[in-house]
Amino acid sequence: MEYKNILSDQSNGIATVTINRPDKLNALNKATLTELDHAVCAAFDNNEVCGIIITGAGEKAFVAGADIGEFVGITVEEGRALSQRGQDIFSRIENGPKPVIAAVNGFALGGGCELAMACHIRVSSENAQFGQPEVSLGLIPGYGGTQRLIQLVGKGKAAEILMTADMLKADEALSLGLTNYVTSIDELLPKCVDILEKIRGKSPLAIGEIIKCVNAYFEDGTDGFQVEVNQFGNCVATEDFKEGTSAFLEKRKANFRGK
Repeated sequence: MEYKNILSDQSNGIATVTINRPDKLNALNKATLTELDHAVCAAFDNNEVCGIIITGAGEKAFVAGADIGEFVGITVEEGRALSQRGQDIFSRIENGPKPVIAAVNGFALGGGCELAMACHIRVSSENAQFGQPEVSLGLIPGYGGTQRLIQLVGKGKAAEILMTADMLKADEALSLGLTNYVTSIDELLPKCVDILEKIRGKSPLAIGEIIKCVNAYFEDGTDGFQVEVNQFGNCVATEDFKEGTSAFLEKRKANFRGK
């Protein structure tokens, strides 16, 4: 697929996907969502990739929101389809088999905040600002924001953020658990790489099972404890488990092969 709205790069086993619409503050239009979905799924399917970083071009914005121009004049049915499509794409990111880190530079508003929350880990620059300003437009978040924000910051604070449309600076986002780290602009991507380098040394199969188990906690009707039992059982049948336990007993570094 030829990309016109994103950049996709792979280096040392890490795929970096950059939303590349700086003149639009990297707003997510339909075409950009399609390209993002394609690039992330391609990275998931690439055996040479251990993890993914999603970021925005420039220092002003990670993603400043959805492209509101595409919302004008749509019907109820079209609105629901638009919301469902965004949720489906972000769900694929959240439930993918490899770690995805959002490198948040500047504004992460509306759909941008929702994209960051769909990633497994968030690292923010000092100038990052998070928010869900949809109520100011007579809307609500449509790409999972009402649900994921509660998971990350709790019901009361999420309700306040969603209803006031207030923006959170990086330090407040850190204190609330909305971001994992705050760094300088220069250290933003290196910090993401450092985290993925730590993860790279672990069993990729086990990392995938961790993602399943963590997400199971929030799935209605799913017993997360039973998911853990099942996935634990799956792990002990893998070559990675045999290698990991052998390396531990032999006091050497494990060489995981993802099998």
